[in-house]
Amino acid sequence: MVQVKLFDCEHEKDLEESMNAFLEKIEEDKLIDIKYNIAAMVEPEEDDQIYCFSAMILYHK
Repeated sequence: MVQVKLFDCEHEKDLEESMNAFLEKIEEDKLIDIKYNIAAMVEPEEDDQIYCFSAMILYHK
């Protein structure tokens, strides 16, 4: 059975740590693919930039 695990973090280091912790729990031959995305948004009133780092791991259960 194919499964997915989704990750969504505000900082890339948090995403890295979360993904590595999950990947330690599955066997390497069960891994199918990893999809990665970054989204950025500017808050016009505060002139702040907001980032969203996300990833999806596809694996066999």
